[in-house]
Amino acid sequence: MRLAHPVFRTLGLLTLLAATLPPATAAPAAPAERRTLQAFAGEREFDALLSRWREATRLRAERRSAEMPLALSMAGAPAPAPAAAAAKSADAAAESITNVQTAGVDEGGIVKRAGEHLVILRRGRLFTVRVGGDALRPVATVDAYAPGSDPRGAWYDELLVHDERTVVVVGYSAARGGTEIGLFELGRDGSLAWRATHHLRSHDYYSSRNYASRLVGSRLVFYAPMPIDARTLESGAYLPQWRRWQAPVPGDWQRVLPATRIYRTDDEPDPATGGAALHTVTSCELSRPEAVHCEASAVLGPPGRVFHVSGTGVYVWTTEGARRTGWGLPPPAAGAGAMARSAVFRLPLDGSAPSALKTTGSPIDALSFLEDDSGHLNVLLRSAAGGDAMWQAERGAGALALLRVPVSSFGDGRAGAPRSAYRPLPPLPGHALHNRYVGDWLLVGTAGSAAGTAAGEPLLALRYAATVGARDDARRVALPHGVERIEAMGRHALVVGRQGRDLHFTSLRLDGSVAEPAATLVRRDSAQGDTRTHGFFYRALDGDEGLLGLPVRAVASTRAHGLDRGGASVQFLHQRSLGLQAAGELQARAVAAPDDACRASCVDWYGNARPIFLGTRVFALLGYELVEGRVSRGGFWPGAALRIDELRRVDFTPVQALAWGRD
Repeated sequence: MRLAHPVFRTLGLLTLLAATLPPATAAPAAPAERRTLQAFAGEREFDALLSRWREATRLRAERRSAEMPLALSMAGAPAPAPAAAAAKSADAAAESITNVQTAGVDEGGIVKRAGEHLVILRRGRLFTVRVGGDALRPVATVDAYAPGSDPRGAWYDELLVHDERTVVVVGYSAARGGTEIGLFELGRDGSLAWRATHHLRSHDYYSSRNYASRLVGSRLVFYAPMPIDARTLESGAYLPQWRRWQAPVPGDWQRVLPATRIYRTDDEPDPATGGAALHTVTSCELSRPEAVHCEASAVLGPPGRVFHVSGTGVYVWTTEGARRTGWGLPPPAAGAGAMARSAVFRLPLDGSAPSALKTTGSPIDALSFLEDDSGHLNVLLRSAAGGDAMWQAERGAGALALLRVPVSSFGDGRAGAPRSAYRPLPPLPGHALHNRYVGDWLLVGTAGSAAGTAAGEPLLALRYAATVGARDDARRVALPHGVERIEAMGRHALVVGRQGRDLHFTSLRLDGSVAEPAATLVRRDSAQGDTRTHGFFYRALDGDEGLLGLPVRAVASTRAHGLDRGGASVQFLHQRSLGLQAAGELQARAVAAPDDACRASCVDWYGNARPIFLGTRVFALLGYELVEGRVSRGGFWPGAALRIDELRRVDFTPVQALAWGRD
């Protein structure tokens, strides 16, 4: 594959490697006519490419068999990567309770607000709890899958609500080989009724940081990759197919992605070397719940990927060679061999043809993207990374750079982003980096070579739209702890991370050209209870103050982050003029977890604890408990510290026969 131009070496310096790769071609800033990617002309052209790949794969296999000793030639093919061990309301007054990256783009989660109710997805079931008025009462529960279907081997992880009426559950079934989309009717009384389930044949979309589904207006958008390799070429399992569940036997699979909706650049990926994949984006119109209509488009590229949705389009960043060593990454090395060659595709939400740019490097995760108001795409990159599939976002390596290009420079995929569009950044130690755009700033931090060991200057801050090469291009920020989370707190930021056994919260002042710590609060012998973005929420209050919440756990816990059966406690902090004070916490009951007769999604990969702010009310979702807190002032003077104490709680653990679901 000959994706365009070098950008940086793993030594962390931007270099020109014209001797090893062709020079970059600058995309025109204002083309007279917008160019887009070309789709296959028809099935015959697409089939010809697949036939050529099959023949090349067969010849390589024959050569390897002749060259290898008999014992090695009889070794089986590598096992497929296992499945992950796995909307805004029409009422403008409705509040979002999800910490999202892009305003107006709701992300799939485990709890959503729908008018007078909270809808909760947990361990293969949907629940509703009435919170309207002064209520706190469980209402209904149903299975999050189709009646009569076998949920074993399925993970139902993401929930969206459209128009306070339609509940969408997105999951992945290893047994059925693809994405499941479940539609449920939400009654005004909080009742739930299954409406339909659709299956989309796809590869596992799981990411330790990203979410597969988005809701933009009335359009459900979700991403699913389809790898193309020796196994899928032979079986034909590389094309997305769609079917509707019909009890007791599922309907027939129907192809939903014609060749004329598969787009490509002039560079052809090779399934036998760097790998190939159909990166499929499906969009479903939910405004007519009785006749949901879905359309799919795909871009053909290498398998490494990061998926991001802006207010205008879907970006899919593809990286060559991401699966050369399974879930790991190619070993870093000096020189061009350590660079990740890549391309970024843009699929407009209006259904028009996609466009692309050739690039190099790979984003850390979906938070590395920002489509700003000036019409530019900003992407933080690492030179040796392979996307955010599974746990790859925690395994990146190499130099850092910021790519900034006009969205109008995207075209037919022949041009590459010019070298001048990449800004080199100072190096950071370790592999698991975290990044976030806050106001005019891009913040990038590291936990260090091991969690909790970073101290000194683990954070970089730069104004992403500043002139390339400016003396104050990027500055290091001294912190007494590592960086495991970066969140917006109004126009300023909050940085969360560990030092030793303690969890630190640091407010970061972002004023003009100033990026500096304002205050730090330390919680002893603690760690985050949920590392995903949705675990955090900030609510601005009148004046220069606000409340924030985050699930936490004791470091003595032997369970992995976010996987406790019961639920972590939620720590609340009060921010005033960037000063931080502990405002109390709401805790799960310290009792043995009940037997809920779980049949599906029996590990909380997406966490099970959330802070929830509804108007002046504060809640904590803690496993099967919803706890309401009472907010009070610590004194009568203006600006006195806020305090949150438990007011009441409700338990919505499902009551089932103990023998049910144990087969």
